[in-house]
Amino acid sequence: MTELLVALDVDTVDEARALANTLRGWVGGFKIGSRLFTAHGPAFVEELVAKGDRVFLDLKFHDIPNTVAGAVAAATRLGVWMVNVHAGGGLEMMRAARAAADEEAAKRSAGPPLVIAVTVLTSFSQEGLAATGITTPIPDQVRRLALLAQDAGLDGVVASPQEITLIREACDPRFAIVTPGIRGAGDAKGDQNRTASAAGALAAGASYLVVGRPIIAAADPRAAAQKIAEECRG
Repeated sequence: MTELLVALDVDTVDEARALANTLRGWVGGFKIGSRLFTAHGPAFVEELVAKGDRVFLDLKFHDIPNTVAGAVAAATRLGVWMVNVHAGGGLEMMRAARAAADEEAAKRSAGPPLVIAVTVLTSFSQEGLAATGITTPIPDQVRRLALLAQDAGLDGVVASPQEITLIREACDPRFAIVTPGIRGAGDAKGDQNRTASAAGALAAGASYLVVGRPIIAAADPRAAAQKIAEECRG
């Protein structure tokens, strides 16, 4: 299932490698986040890329434009398929990220990675967002940030399943929506507040689903991934 990206949110490369080897060919790619990257650096990213895997480097860059540009250029040199920044960093930061990806890829005579922007984290409730000083309703804030990311020339956004429809209505049909917060009927929400099923998210218009714990914490990760794929086909 090419739309299904598995979050390798584990502590060691050995664990991540075992999961990747089990799931390769059954899923569309792997997400490497700050947990694994901070512990082990870029070597495992390069290992997956060398095997032909699509790697989503999920480090959510958020800094001044020049610093983010340098980070995105470095990610592009690793050969990742997708990289993200925080839309809250603003228009100029996102434009710098887009330019850095394109320029670095041109040097390598390769296609640039998809550059996407995080809108509002799926862990946020309305009350949690308000505590940061943003009192705008979450759907309105997500819509605003998605349009800003589109204006910056980015390829898409990360948003919860609950905002997929409004992004589809507001943005270009080709604009990618990457959706975490995927949970089945019997799955614990954990620290996610805005969730939906995989089938529901795809039906609403998600481009890619990011699934972590429901797959990697399962007794049989491959069977768990196959179950999600079957539910989506159904």
